[in-house]
Amino acid sequence: MDGVEIRLKTDDELKTMLLALKKEAFNLRFQQASGQLENTARMRAVKRDVARIKTIAAERRRAQAGRGESDE
Repeated sequence: MDGVEIRLKTDDELKTMLLALKKEAFNLRFQQASGQLENTARMRAVKRDVARIKTIAAERRRAQAGRGESDE
């Protein structure tokens, strides 16, 4: 998933995606600990997707805060 796709999503969709990715990351860690993980590259991809979503969400919060101050 790339940044362009993520930026097109609403805040609620981002929260839902973030929750799903965190669950997937937990399951992947569990599989790795039990020796059942086959696709180790997926762990890295999930971590990066989580970071992308968090970064874009933080950018949106900063933009909202900046707009809120200039309206006064």
